[in-house]
Amino acid sequence: MALIRCCFEPPELPEFFDSFVQKCTDPSCCCGCCSALRPRYKRLVDNIFPVNPEDGLVKSNMEKLTFYSLSSPDKLDRIGEYLYQKATKDINRKRYKLAEIAMEAMDLLLQACHAQTTLNLFVESFLRMVQKLLEDSNPNLKIMATNSFVKFANINEDTPSYHRRYDFFISKFSSMCHSDAASMRDSLRLAGIKGLQGVIRKTVSDDLVENIWEAEHMEKIVPSLLFNMQSGDLTPVEDATNVTPPALAEEVLRELVGRASFGHIRSVLKPLLTHLDRHELWVPNTFAIHTFRIVMISIQPQYSYTVVETLMQHLDNNFKSSPKTRTSLAVVLSKIIAIAAGESVGPSALDIINNLLTHLRTSVSTTSEITPEESQYQEALINALGEFANHHPDYQKIEIMLFIMNTVPDLSKKSKGDQMLQNILLKSLLKVGTQYSTVSFEKAFPASFLQPLLKMARAPHNPTRMVVMQILQALLDRHQNEQVLSSVSVKPYPALSQEPPSRSDIIFTHKYGANIMQALIDSMALSDRVDALTSSFNTAALLIVEMSCNETVQEFLLFILGIQQVACTVDTLGNVHKCSLHAISIGLLVLISRVSGINNLLEYAQKIVDARREEASHFLPPLLEPKKLAGKTFNLQLPHLAIDKLALGECLQNAGMDAQRLNTGAPYSLNQTDHPGHRHSWVESVSNQLTQRNSSADLTVYNGDVDSVSSSPGVCKKLLAPEFNFDAMKRALAEPTEAAKREQRERQMQIVRTFREGEFDDLMRRTEPKHDLIQNRLNELFNSLAVERQITQSDTKTSQLQASNEKPIYETNFPELFYY
Repeated sequence: MALIRCCFEPPELPEFFDSFVQKCTDPSCCCGCCSALRPRYKRLVDNIFPVNPEDGLVKSNMEKLTFYSLSSPDKLDRIGEYLYQKATKDINRKRYKLAEIAMEAMDLLLQACHAQTTLNLFVESFLRMVQKLLEDSNPNLKIMATNSFVKFANINEDTPSYHRRYDFFISKFSSMCHSDAASMRDSLRLAGIKGLQGVIRKTVSDDLVENIWEAEHMEKIVPSLLFNMQSGDLTPVEDATNVTPPALAEEVLRELVGRASFGHIRSVLKPLLTHLDRHELWVPNTFAIHTFRIVMISIQPQYSYTVVETLMQHLDNNFKSSPKTRTSLAVVLSKIIAIAAGESVGPSALDIINNLLTHLRTSVSTTSEITPEESQYQEALINALGEFANHHPDYQKIEIMLFIMNTVPDLSKKSKGDQMLQNILLKSLLKVGTQYSTVSFEKAFPASFLQPLLKMARAPHNPTRMVVMQILQALLDRHQNEQVLSSVSVKPYPALSQEPPSRSDIIFTHKYGANIMQALIDSMALSDRVDALTSSFNTAALLIVEMSCNETVQEFLLFILGIQQVACTVDTLGNVHKCSLHAISIGLLVLISRVSGINNLLEYAQKIVDARREEASHFLPPLLEPKKLAGKTFNLQLPHLAIDKLALGECLQNAGMDAQRLNTGAPYSLNQTDHPGHRHSWVESVSNQLTQRNSSADLTVYNGDVDSVSSSPGVCKKLLAPEFNFDAMKRALAEPTEAAKREQRERQMQIVRTFREGEFDDLMRRTEPKHDLIQNRLNELFNSLAVERQITQSDTKTSQLQASNEKPIYETNFPELFYY
């Protein structure tokens, strides 16, 4: 009976049998003596377990088992199965120390035999043991099992496994990430995060295993990581030995996003956005901004556009959410959009801009009154647009500004909603304009962009016009003078920065300067508000500082005279408004005289300033407030204090400059139509001029050209260029500037008025010398014919001699009439 009882009461047996009995674990065994008949691998496994579980693994016997496993790899799967059976029994009997020893032995075998071809069968037993330990409620076993799984995840297997699944481990590790155990909460959460990291590393690198990017897996992994990130300090921990769950979760999220391909990145973003929505983490948005920055920095650069696109789609889905939530979403977008801008080119860049503008239009169209919260949402979208444009090259910024300009509603739409939309879109355009560094005005103001912009400068809505002025200021100000010229003044600006304009800028001024100045005059006449007039003055002052030179000063003086003429002739303007225009005109005159360095002009401007200071201080800066002076009357009939056109011309002539344009040209007037110049064919120009010469019956359509000016009364003949080289001919064939067109129209009108209103005797007297000239030409012609007849009658030698003395035909001086 002792032998039958040996397996149940081993302490009562003699010491001789004790070693056999302790090794007998087979349920069918009835005595310890049968262990000598057991397979060798089982005996080697049994020998690694000590008599006292507290002593731990028997190292010497473990080395024997390892050597046996390497020598007989075909027994590796049986060893794993046997260890799993022993660990299962120990766990069921709550003998956790023995279970830990079995797990440690499997770890050592896995590390030693990972290169064996039969490792797959052993791994199955290994994963079953890990699963068994994770299923137990003992936290130490869970942590140990997780560490074993992480070690396994770091092993690169040569033979792929087609049937292995990790569903249980993903679910179990995710649940450990949400552990609330009082004593070992952080340890369990760290273990869960490490386990998820091991699953990611094991599955992402192998395409043959289970697809971890499926929604059912990502919906467990991503929220588990975000839950730990939001539960503590987000600052990174430098001490690697004291890693916290938030820091480790952030590291794993970076690794997960970094391993995602283009087709899988949305699988990560969708549960991320869902988690932020469910836990209401958009307001405040500190955690959301931090999370998306991690995503943008970790993602492969070529996929960063996908994150922005997904976030915009989420913003679309939340269009009915509260303004605070949408504002927070837009702020997050503005914080990360700059990172994606570097990788967005061409259609993708314009697609992002179009989406942002669509959100702005939706915001304006769905609200009858702009609340502070809605205004903050719109500002956040505008900031996002500006941040996106800021990281693009200048040529793309021009395309973006042109794209935005084409979406602005036309001035014909005067509803309140359209005005609000105009203002919002122009603010977006301003945000992009402030990021643009102007080098050449020709590139900064293409005709397709400048024309609608100047049209918006005439908008009846004050805020819209002021935003347009700010856009012009941002693009005109190349030397940071906007703040210096922010107020109307006749005093010198000591901090003014200036350099001479380039040739291309001068050509741009000749071509489009008149249109810009005309739009400024129209804008000044629309409102008497001080802020609106100051904004227009700032734009005009920047235009003068950036483009003023000897070739453009006359046009600017006509512009200043035009402002004064509007103040004197337009009866619909109020008295305060007229005084403000006079103050602006004298302020610009003092500015251009200082900028151009014309001392005579500066002395004249200073005389006017001194005279106005004594007699009419309301004609000087600062500008008057209409509301404060509504009922007050001012003396506006003071012609001796006005800027005189003839005096300006004399100042230029005394300075040795040409004043013909100033003397013959008319000042700018209100509401003139501007048509930016476009290049014509020189053949069409010549044919048009020939047609005009032959058509002289109707004086109302008379167009005098340079050849007929000499025969016109009261008009000086325009001298031809002294030399005719390539540059001179190129200038002659070049497109006429706006200033030249204006001068030609004025000259034509002067000729028409002379012939209509002049006395007949005076016209006869002025044109009488031309008859003598014609008679002399006819006499010379008849004499040449008589000489030719004499030459034909002479002999051949005489004719040859005479021909040799005559000038060659190419040296003949053609009459001036045939020059073009």
